[in-house]
Amino acid sequence: MVRIESSQPRKQRKARYNAPSHVRTKYLNAPLSDALKERYKAKTLRVVKGDTVRVLRGDFVGDEGVVDGVKTTKSKLIVHGVSSTKADGTEVPRLIDASNVQLTKLNLADKRREAKLSEAE
Repeated sequence: MVRIESSQPRKQRKARYNAPSHVRTKYLNAPLSDALKERYKAKTLRVVKGDTVRVLRGDFVGDEGVVDGVKTTKSKLIVHGVSSTKADGTEVPRLIDASNVQLTKLNLADKRREAKLSEAE
């Protein structure tokens, strides 16, 4: 979680909820697939819109889809194809924690991200 002095769970949660945006992005890291781990020499990477992920935990385990959006305020992901049906029949996206998915394909449209990954190769 957050590295603060107190070990009390309530203070850990408070620090996480009230964290600034530059710290909050660290909660959006997801583990890489075995092929990507070997290629980029990294265990985890920040999830961005356009990445392809596989859900590892929860009701949608095994589903694979493209990340449609990233909610930094809630530290959650919106994955294409992962949705719940409301009582009136409408489909709403189900928010998933980044730690419960695995990156299978990266979106390398961002040149800075591509440059950072190529340094590790």
